Amino acid sequence: MKKKLKIAIQGVLGSFHHQVAQQYFGAEIEPVGYHTFEEVAKSVENGTVDYAVMAIENSIAGAILPNYDIIDRHHLYVVDEHYLPISHNLMALPGQQLSDIREARSHPMALLQCKQFFAQHPAIRAVDDVDTAYVAKIIAEQQLTGLAAVASSKAAEYYGLEILAKDIQTVANNFTRFIILQKEQPVREASPSKASLKITIRNEKGALAKLLTLMSAYDLDLTKIQSIPVMSKPWEYTFFIDTLIADESKFEEALDLIEKKYGTVKLLGAYQNRKG
Repeated sequence: MKKKLKIAIQGVLGSFHHQVAQQYFGAEIEPVGYHTFEEVAKSVENGTVDYAVMAIENSIAGAILPNYDIIDRHHLYVVDEHYLPISHNLMALPGQQLSDIREARSHPMALLQCKQFFAQHPAIRAVDDVDTAYVAKIIAEQQLTGLAAVASSKAAEYYGLEILAKDIQTVANNFTRFIILQKEQPVREASPSKASLKITIRNEKGALAKLLTLMSAYDLDLTKIQSIPVMSKPWEYTFFIDTLIADESKFEEALDLIEKKYGTVKLLGAYQNRKG
């Protein structure tokens, strides 16, 4: 019998990470759930799992900046990306009404995507928790009344909860970008059309503007740029950048020039752009 791939996910069965793992790798996998993204990364680094699925940004709530740092610190490689349409639903034990709910719990990023719903329902207190589907699981296991979860319809199915309000996210066209991670640097089978980079630039006047000008000159179209300070070097910054690649040879030339002129470059991954 073929060995099942072990895929690390943040959360439990029925979570959005679980959905992505099944969509990307197929139904015949062994999902391994963790409470935090840090634990997910560690499981890949130490070889407990084969791959990991990790949310990196949402079209409403923005980037999950700490995850870029986690990928870097655990020396992981981005091998692909996957976009999932996100539908958030308010769910509780069967038989309850919306008026019975006093508190709703979910992952903070999920609650951020549903701010308008909670503004319209001030009697329901929104409380951060570790995961969307995990809250649904606890409600079912402990038969908690007056408490709702904000999670996917799959989570409601898994744990036998009733959906009290559908599609409560503020913007209907809501997507989360997930990345697929592994420990070893993959062999490129085709020319990549997208890359994730960590660039630490020197503390020099106009360095960032010059860096961006160089990247533009080499046809690198930035889709994301996030900065964090370098703790050991005051006033120096690390930039996590996602860029589209028009020409692989020009991309490689650009990385060499950045190293020579502006600072250090670490390639976190080169893969295919999956955004339609």
